[in-house]
Amino acid sequence: MTPSNDASGATIIPCLRYRDALAAIDWLCAAFGFERHAVYAEGNVVFHAQLVFGNGMVMLGSTDTASEWGRQIVQPGDVGGRETQSPCVIVRDVDAHYARATAAGATIVIDIADQPYGGRGYSCRDPEGHLWWFGNYDPWKASA
Repeated sequence: MTPSNDASGATIIPCLRYRDALAAIDWLCAAFGFERHAVYAEGNVVFHAQLVFGNGMVMLGSTDTASEWGRQIVQPGDVGGRETQSPCVIVRDVDAHYARATAAGATIVIDIADQPYGGRGYSCRDPEGHLWWFGNYDPWKASA
């Protein structure tokens, strides 16, 4: 069976947890250009949120050590700022995106540069330490 991607969007969606998910949603929208698609919250607890960027999406929620799923996830600050994964987001104007993210306080990890495999990009951390990559290299359009 061949996986399909219909017009509804991506078939792989990164999921993140935040200690202050409501603040993270506001910051990700302001700094990175995400838009709220859905936010299910009660008080300060975000049960599930969907943020979109182009035809991509990230899902996020509040940290939770009471649930089986929540006990499987640690925050970057709990493990010395290290990550085992990070979302990669394709942007049209990477220099403008870099300026927007740095103005909003993103911590630059790898400065913006042309990449040897093509495209231009940079890596940064959000306020809770999650690692992100933004660039204009589109592997769907790259020649093999």
